[in-house]
Amino acid sequence: MPEGTAAQLRELARLRRRIDALDRRIVRLLNERAELAVAAGRAKEAAGSRSIRDPEREREVLLRASIANDGPIPQADLIVLYRRIMAITRALEKGDRVARRGVADDDGGG
Repeated sequence: MPEGTAAQLRELARLRRRIDALDRRIVRLLNERAELAVAAGRAKEAAGSRSIRDPEREREVLLRASIANDGPIPQADLIVLYRRIMAITRALEKGDRVARRGVADDDGGG
């Protein structure tokens, strides 16, 4: 059993429960963000854009994240996280386009 007083162990357990609850919220928010990114990809495609990656938009997202960061996460680490999130959502958007093209190709057959 870890060393410490009963009060310290209770406090640790309380903090861990809060972290666990935040982790669940973070996962929900990341999935919500991913769903919105896929929807934005569909809107881009409907507007005639063939490109999935938009470097200017990515710069804007990174800038907004940097401005919003008041620590303690270092800026460089936050940027790494956001770049990964954007890479994941680009992959989801690409997969969505491929899946919809496959469905569209199947719809016309007979």
